Amino acid sequence: MNKFAATTESTAVVAAERSRIWAALTDPVLLPKLTPLLRRIDADGELWRWHMMSISALGVSIAPAFTERMHFVEGTEIRYTHEPPAGTVERTGAEGWYRLADVEGGTNLAITLTLHVELPLPRSAAPAVSRVMTGTMNRTGEKFAANLLRHLGIDNSATGEPTPAGR
Repeated sequence: MNKFAATTESTAVVAAERSRIWAALTDPVLLPKLTPLLRRIDADGELWRWHMMSISALGVSIAPAFTERMHFVEGTEIRYTHEPPAGTVERTGAEGWYRLADVEGGTNLAITLTLHVELPLPRSAAPAVSRVMTGTMNRTGEKFAANLLRHLGIDNSATGEPTPAGR
Protein backbone atom coordinates (compact mmCIF):
# COMPACT_ATOMS: atom_id res chain seq x y z
CA MET A 1 0.00 0.00 0.00
CA ASN A 2 1.14 3.49 -0.82
CA LYS A 3 -0.37 6.79 0.27
CA PHE A 4 -1.49 9.31 -2.36
CA ALA A 5 -2.93 12.80 -1.81
CA ALA A 6 -4.50 15.63 -3.78
CA THR A 7 -5.56 19.13 -2.76
CA THR A 8 -8.13 21.52 -4.15
CA GLU A 9 -8.81 25.11 -3.19
CA SER A 10 -11.51 27.53 -4.29
CA THR A 11 -12.97 30.88 -3.37
CA ALA A 12 -16.16 32.51 -4.59
CA VAL A 13 -18.57 35.23 -3.59
CA VAL A 14 -21.95 33.57 -3.23
CA ALA A 15 -24.98 35.85 -3.47
CA ALA A 16 -26.59 34.51 -0.31
CA GLU A 17 -26.61 35.26 3.40
CA ARG A 18 -23.80 33.62 5.34
CA SER A 19 -26.30 31.98 7.72
CA ARG A 20 -28.00 30.14 4.83
CA ILE A 21 -24.69 28.81 3.49
CA TRP A 22 -23.60 27.85 7.01
CA ALA A 23 -26.85 25.92 7.53
CA ALA A 24 -26.24 23.90 4.35
CA LEU A 25 -22.56 23.16 5.11
CA THR A 26 -23.33 21.94 8.63
CA ASP A 27 -26.27 19.70 7.72
CA PRO A 28 -25.14 16.04 7.53
CA VAL A 29 -28.47 15.04 5.94
CA LEU A 30 -28.39 17.72 3.22
CA LEU A 31 -24.68 17.43 2.29
CA PRO A 32 -25.02 14.01 0.60
CA LYS A 33 -27.86 15.43 -1.53
CA LEU A 34 -25.55 18.24 -2.68
CA THR A 35 -22.30 16.28 -3.00
CA PRO A 36 -21.71 13.83 -5.85
CA LEU A 37 -20.11 10.54 -4.75
CA LEU A 38 -21.20 11.04 -1.12
CA ARG A 39 -23.74 8.40 -0.04
CA ARG A 40 -24.32 9.47 3.55
CA ILE A 41 -22.84 11.00 6.69
CA ASP A 42 -23.25 9.45 10.12
CA ALA A 43 -22.86 12.36 12.54
CA ASP A 44 -22.11 11.81 16.21
CA GLY A 45 -21.46 15.25 17.66
CA GLU A 46 -18.23 16.53 16.14
CA LEU A 47 -17.29 13.10 14.73
CA TRP A 48 -18.73 12.59 11.27
CA ARG A 49 -18.27 9.34 9.32
CA TRP A 50 -18.41 10.02 5.56
CA HIS A 51 -19.53 7.13 3.31
CA MET A 52 -18.56 7.54 -0.33
CA MET A 53 -19.83 5.70 -3.40
CA SER A 54 -17.58 3.19 -5.10
CA ILE A 55 -14.88 4.80 -7.23
CA SER A 56 -12.96 2.84 -9.86
CA ALA A 57 -9.79 4.01 -11.57
CA LEU A 58 -6.44 2.62 -12.65
CA GLY A 59 -7.67 -0.93 -12.07
CA VAL A 60 -8.58 -0.30 -8.43
CA SER A 61 -12.07 0.04 -6.99
CA ILE A 62 -12.73 1.49 -3.53
CA ALA A 63 -15.80 2.55 -1.56
CA PRO A 64 -14.18 4.74 1.09
CA ALA A 65 -15.62 5.53 4.48
CA PHE A 66 -13.67 7.77 6.83
CA THR A 67 -14.14 9.62 10.10
CA GLU A 68 -13.55 13.34 10.46
CA ARG A 69 -13.50 15.51 13.56
CA MET A 70 -15.51 18.58 12.64
CA HIS A 71 -14.51 21.83 14.35
CA PHE A 72 -17.24 24.48 14.05
CA VAL A 73 -16.57 28.16 14.68
CA GLU A 74 -20.16 29.39 14.59
CA GLY A 75 -21.02 30.95 11.26
CA THR A 76 -17.46 31.55 10.08
CA GLU A 77 -15.32 28.40 9.87
CA ILE A 78 -15.53 24.64 9.62
CA ARG A 79 -12.28 22.71 10.01
CA TYR A 80 -12.07 18.97 9.58
CA THR A 81 -9.30 16.54 10.47
CA HIS A 82 -9.11 12.83 9.90
CA GLU A 83 -9.68 11.00 13.19
CA PRO A 84 -10.42 7.28 12.88
CA PRO A 85 -11.90 5.59 15.94
CA ALA A 86 -9.37 3.93 18.25
CA GLY A 87 -8.22 0.58 16.90
CA THR A 88 -9.59 1.32 13.42
CA VAL A 89 -7.56 1.65 10.24
CA GLU A 90 -9.05 3.95 7.64
CA ARG A 91 -7.18 4.08 4.34
CA THR A 92 -8.92 7.30 3.25
CA GLY A 93 -9.28 10.65 4.99
CA ALA A 94 -9.57 14.37 4.52
CA GLU A 95 -8.13 17.54 6.00
CA GLY A 96 -9.24 21.08 5.31
CA TRP A 97 -11.58 23.93 6.03
CA TYR A 98 -14.43 26.14 4.86
CA ARG A 99 -14.31 29.86 5.70
CA LEU A 100 -17.28 32.19 5.36
CA ALA A 101 -17.20 35.98 5.57
CA ASP A 102 -19.73 38.68 4.81
CA VAL A 103 -18.79 40.78 1.76
CA GLU A 104 -20.62 43.17 -0.50
CA GLY A 105 -22.97 41.12 -2.64
CA GLY A 106 -23.16 38.10 -0.34
CA THR A 107 -20.73 35.74 1.33
CA ASN A 108 -17.12 34.97 0.52
CA LEU A 109 -16.83 31.19 0.67
CA ALA A 110 -13.31 29.75 0.67
CA ILE A 111 -12.60 26.02 0.68
CA THR A 112 -9.42 23.99 1.04
CA LEU A 113 -9.62 20.18 0.87
CA THR A 114 -6.86 17.60 0.89
CA LEU A 115 -7.85 13.98 0.36
CA HIS A 116 -5.48 11.14 1.02
CA VAL A 117 -5.90 7.49 0.19
CA GLU A 118 -3.82 4.35 0.56
CA LEU A 119 -3.98 2.14 -2.53
CA PRO A 120 -2.39 -1.14 -3.60
CA LEU A 121 -0.48 0.64 -6.37
CA PRO A 122 3.23 1.25 -6.79
CA ARG A 123 4.63 4.64 -5.82
CA SER A 124 5.51 5.13 -9.49
CA ALA A 125 1.76 5.42 -10.17
CA ALA A 126 1.67 8.72 -8.24
CA PRO A 127 1.38 11.01 -11.29
CA ALA A 128 -1.55 9.01 -12.71
CA VAL A 129 -3.24 8.69 -9.31
CA SER A 130 -2.80 12.43 -8.71
CA ARG A 131 -4.41 13.25 -12.08
CA VAL A 132 -7.39 11.00 -11.36
CA MET A 133 -7.83 12.31 -7.80
CA THR A 134 -7.52 15.95 -8.86
CA GLY A 135 -9.90 15.52 -11.80
CA THR A 136 -12.47 13.73 -9.66
CA MET A 137 -12.21 16.35 -6.91
CA ASN A 138 -12.58 19.21 -9.42
CA ARG A 139 -15.66 17.68 -11.09
CA THR A 140 -17.20 16.88 -7.71
CA GLY A 141 -16.49 20.43 -6.50
CA GLU A 142 -18.09 21.97 -9.58
CA LYS A 143 -21.20 19.83 -9.19
CA PHE A 144 -21.33 20.53 -5.44
CA ALA A 145 -21.12 24.28 -6.12
CA ALA A 146 -23.93 24.10 -8.69
CA ASN A 147 -26.08 22.02 -6.32
CA LEU A 148 -25.42 24.38 -3.41
CA LEU A 149 -26.37 27.40 -5.50
CA ARG A 150 -29.51 25.66 -6.72
CA HIS A 151 -30.38 24.79 -3.10
CA LEU A 152 -29.90 28.46 -2.18
CA GLY A 153 -32.09 29.53 -5.11
CA ILE A 154 -29.32 31.34 -6.95
CA ASP A 155 -29.65 31.29 -10.74
CA ASN A 156 -27.96 33.14 -13.57
CA SER A 157 -30.87 34.72 -15.44
CA ALA A 158 -29.06 34.60 -18.80
CA THR A 159 -28.46 30.86 -18.83
CA GLY A 160 -30.71 29.54 -16.09
CA GLU A 161 -27.65 27.86 -14.60
CA PRO A 162 -26.57 28.46 -11.02
CA THR A 163 -23.43 30.58 -10.77
CA PRO A 164 -21.53 32.33 -7.99
CA ALA A 165 -21.93 36.11 -7.91
CA GLY A 166 -19.24 37.95 -9.78
CA ARG A 167 -18.26 35.08 -12.05
